[in-house]
Amino acid sequence: MDGQTTDLRREGLDRLFELAFLLNGAMERDLGELGLTVPRAEVLWRLRAVGPMTQRALSQALQCTPRNVTGLVDALEAGEFVTRERHPGDRRATLVTLTDRGTKATDDWEAAGEQFASTLFADVPSAALPEFMTTIDSVLARLGSWTASSSRAAESQRVG
Repeated sequence: MDGQTTDLRREGLDRLFELAFLLNGAMERDLGELGLTVPRAEVLWRLRAVGPMTQRALSQALQCTPRNVTGLVDALEAGEFVTRERHPGDRRATLVTLTDRGTKATDDWEAAGEQFASTLFADVPSAALPEFMTTIDSVLARLGSWTASSSRAAESQRVG
């Protein structure tokens, strides 16, 4: 690998960091206006995508402790974004379900996301978008693999 390639890769990483900071800031600001945090919003998104879930399933999907999920659901329930309902097939389990307010919030985010995508990519030629998607998919896949292997390595060091 030559120096120019190394420099371009580093510049690409720097731009991804900048993108992450900008997107995270915008997301935190917009969610904050609704009284939500990013983790709470992730719960709502998962419920929208999958439907009602037990807190245990949410804990596994979010890769966090059941105690953390309880706190997230408590806050969302207090904000009337979700309800807890008895599981029809397991009397020991509770289902977390979107309320009308939670559904409206996720519907509004979907519409806002479509508008944001139109604005964000307005100056990008349509013919360039497939290559962009291929590149970003490759970067995301590599990052996902790296994150998973780093997590396993850290876990084995704690256990060992």
